[in-house]
Amino acid sequence: MDLILEGIKKAFLLLFTLDREVLDITILSLKVSGLATIISIFIGVSTGTMIALNEFPGKRIVVSLVNTGMGLPPVVVGLFVTIFLWRSGPFGFLGILYTPLAIIIAQSIIATPIVMGITVAAMQQLPRKLRLQILALGATRLQMVWTLIKEARLSLLAAVMAGFGGVISEIGASIMVGGNIKGYSRVLTTATVMETSRGNFDVAIALSIILLLLAYFINLILTHIQQKERQR
Repeated sequence: MDLILEGIKKAFLLLFTLDREVLDITILSLKVSGLATIISIFIGVSTGTMIALNEFPGKRIVVSLVNTGMGLPPVVVGLFVTIFLWRSGPFGFLGILYTPLAIIIAQSIIATPIVMGITVAAMQQLPRKLRLQILALGATRLQMVWTLIKEARLSLLAAVMAGFGGVISEIGASIMVGGNIKGYSRVLTTATVMETSRGNFDVAIALSIILLLLAYFINLILTHIQQKERQR
């Protein structure tokens, strides 16, 4: 119990004193996971909408693959991204392994199926006749799709929160492709694991609390937007 209390004290001390290293780690975590989430939104929402609104052979198989991808193990993603970015791999010439960019790529791969799966479910829940009604009013197909996306916006915001939550808290892929390099590719999750392995439990608890607070405030903002939209 004393260890936990010491960790809480340490967390607030690091926050209020604006410890430079912790601040840099927190900002990098937010940048990396934020960019990965934005990328997953563009790919996940557009692809998920296309899958949901079109009928084609093997659609159930594709949806099953997307749903399976929602539980994609981060260490598996980290393994394959590392292989592809390794100096002897297909994209080794880029020289981006053990960089923040490599973490963004890995986290985007993790978040995209989450956003895509929830998008497919959200779009399929909309009444099928709604599409015909929108088109009957003279809307183009692109306008129809945009209207449907706006109709499903509450569920899509939930997809964004799920995607962000899935990457801000993951450790396997980040440490494998980022290397946990101090002052360069170290994020909150990898730093927490490192401090725990060193036996610095007070610092590890402090970093964990900062991670939880960061995740909470981001989701608080998204939830506020979601609930505000719900009242309209």
